[in-house]
Amino acid sequence: MQTNPHAPARATRKEWTALAVLLLPLLLVSMDVSVLYFAIPQISADLDPSGTQQLWIFDIYAFVLAGLLMTMGSLGDRIGRRRLLLFGATAFGAASVVAAYADSAETLIAARAVLGIGGATLMPSTMALVRAMFHDAGQRATAIGIWSGVLIAGIALGSVMSGVLVEYFWWGSVFLVNLPAMVVLLLLAPLLIPESKDPAPGRFDLLSVPLSMAAVLPLVWGLKETAAEGVRTEYVASVAVGLVFAALFVHRQRTTASPMISPDLFRGRGRTFGAAVSLNLVSALAVMGSTYFTTQYLQSVLGKSAVEAALWALLPSVPIGFAAPVATALVRRGVDRAHVVAAGFVVAAGGCGLLALAGTDSLWVVLAGAGVMACGSVVVGSQLTDLALGTAPVEKAGSASSLLETGQEFGGAMGMALLGSIGNAVYRDAIPGSAPAEARETLGGAVASAHHLPGRAADTLLTTAREAFTSGMHAAALTGAVILLAAATVAAGALRTKKAGRAGEISPSSSGTSSPSGV
Repeated sequence: MQTNPHAPARATRKEWTALAVLLLPLLLVSMDVSVLYFAIPQISADLDPSGTQQLWIFDIYAFVLAGLLMTMGSLGDRIGRRRLLLFGATAFGAASVVAAYADSAETLIAARAVLGIGGATLMPSTMALVRAMFHDAGQRATAIGIWSGVLIAGIALGSVMSGVLVEYFWWGSVFLVNLPAMVVLLLLAPLLIPESKDPAPGRFDLLSVPLSMAAVLPLVWGLKETAAEGVRTEYVASVAVGLVFAALFVHRQRTTASPMISPDLFRGRGRTFGAAVSLNLVSALAVMGSTYFTTQYLQSVLGKSAVEAALWALLPSVPIGFAAPVATALVRRGVDRAHVVAAGFVVAAGGCGLLALAGTDSLWVVLAGAGVMACGSVVVGSQLTDLALGTAPVEKAGSASSLLETGQEFGGAMGMALLGSIGNAVYRDAIPGSAPAEARETLGGAVASAHHLPGRAADTLLTTAREAFTSGMHAAALTGAVILLAAATVAAGALRTKKAGRAGEISPSSSGTSSPSGV
């Protein structure tokens, strides 16, 4: 049997081993988003942070991570993705030690900020290196499917690991767990992972760095605070400021000779890249917005402890490992990727539909809904990531990866703001005016208020609040389902190909492509 001399080289055992090494930092970066869930009571007891400091201990990591993704993706294209990966691993490990032994809230906040910087170097670097190592389209699709599954599983695993470590050790252990993985990465990456970068990157545009951060940070902060506190003038103003700087950033990329994010990514065949980024954002919007409710449902409606809720929340992650390989196999067998992505959106919408059927004592319905939604989102995410990276030039893999990940951050924040606001509006409308003011705001407030009421009054308030919250979850889930079904319709047209081929081998039709603004 003759081999095609023009076929891309297939990955060997070395590349698959290198992928396993790359999954270590990815897992830890995703875990650090949720690793403080159970550690914060001990941190508060030891460091005595103010309310504002406690919020920053939680949020500074995600804010710095989101704000620097595009900068670090572009930097990796210029100086080398492996070099940036090793730098990020060193910074992440050092900051983990400082965070573990922090003796003040200010020190812990600073360490978490450095962890965010390290995370911003690690995430786009790992994805870009996968793109550079796996040249065969089918193997790349499989690798990216694994990458996507580990990313989502890490977020769920972080909260559980936090609970276990805090149960048996002191709170600093949730940071020290990062060290062994980073040491392994620093030792093996130079041996297994080849360096890759843009051979002609041009100069690094320093002005784009503050512009990108001024666009991302106010947008993410304003959207997340809107989800938590409701619509307020300062949050609306923050979003507006972010949009203004986003417009300035886009103008800069279009006019400067050496942009941080090349406009060529979105031109011609790159319009499919824009469609993939936009659809990935929509998927994150619906999924993260719905997750905002399911985590509260487990604790405040069903009355699970934090550790119990985290352990139950792991169950929906189990089928994730099968979703991406099945989707990849379908595409490799000739099913049009547009149909696979559309089906993923429909499956995720079905998960939202199950959430809309839940009552105030429907543990298995909620877990099933979350599991179905997770499977659909992994199908969507893995296929759109492979599509975007397969369409983008390999020399721009860092920039392309950072755009995908920044879009996910935006989508998650928008989902919590939009669906959270809908759910909260339904909740407040269902709570009687005679209830305590704190109970009329949130379910958590109702649970706290019930502790100060006599038995029957407390039971009545909790029953009313739990029913109101569940009704709000129904409204948010149905809204998410509508958004996902609309995305399925768009995906079926925007990603349509002239003829189906192997995973990653696409030929978008002229009538089936879409610009980012068209999604």
